[in-house]
Amino acid sequence: MTVVYDRVALIGLGLIASSMYWAIKRAGIAGHVSGFARSGETRRTAREIGLCDEICESAAEAVHGADLVVLCVPVGAMGNVAAEIAPALKPGACVSDVGSVKKAVFEAVAPHIPDGVHFIPAHPLAGTEHSGPRSGFATLFDERFCLIVPAERTVPEEVARLSAFWQSLGAHTEEMDADHHDLVLAVTSHAPHLIAYTMVGVADDLRRVTDSEVIKYSAAGFRDFTRIAASDPVMWRDVFLNNKDATLEILGRFTEELFALQRAIRTGDGALLHDYFTRTRAIRRGIIEAGQDTDAPDFGRMRRD
Repeated sequence: MTVVYDRVALIGLGLIASSMYWAIKRAGIAGHVSGFARSGETRRTAREIGLCDEICESAAEAVHGADLVVLCVPVGAMGNVAAEIAPALKPGACVSDVGSVKKAVFEAVAPHIPDGVHFIPAHPLAGTEHSGPRSGFATLFDERFCLIVPAERTVPEEVARLSAFWQSLGAHTEEMDADHHDLVLAVTSHAPHLIAYTMVGVADDLRRVTDSEVIKYSAAGFRDFTRIAASDPVMWRDVFLNNKDATLEILGRFTEELFALQRAIRTGDGALLHDYFTRTRAIRRGIIEAGQDTDAPDFGRMRRD
């Protein structure tokens, strides 16, 4: 595999960054990968497991000489990190990110990017409920999508280079503008996560009444809600605070749909319920056909070593 960026710097060493490193090594597309995390414990863990070719003691040290810098920190921290690394950025370097929100990232990071440095936000649509440097694995991005969100004046060759980088990590890439990205993700990720957090919160109240029954007798639906709700709380706090307009719009639509279903259940409108569930079932088939999940049954969630 051809080297895409000779030197890569990963700022933040959680699930996405650690998976990026292992995927980079699998593909052989970078000569050197440096890393930095704010937490000393995280840096020690990264060194212990061999994460990155070099773990640095500051973000500025990590980005020195890097051709690609990827901000893998919560959205709310990106502005401060960008300001910290700006003086150390190499002319001609590319700064990107992996945040789940894009308009807020542009507003926070772009003012700190020096002239002669390219800023191209991106968002790999991949993840698990786990976090931390030990959680990453090389195949996380395989057959998933990474959305590239360039600004109007971004150099096309640099966009193509970043796209080639993500494709080498196993991802499909598409370009999208920031506002549309944030609306799409509000539908496909942000609102569903908020709903999952809410359902688990309601069940926690119920658990206080029924002791351990909610946990013992969790069926597939609630169990998968708890998996989603186990995601990094700092990351999701920042997502909702920085994509509140799109998320509130989708939650408003969700509330309208929920009221319609409540009315159908109350009035015994079985035809409406059947038609609604038939339509939504087709969306699931579309996800499977797009290769973004498998239709293999897993109702019992088999144990995997």
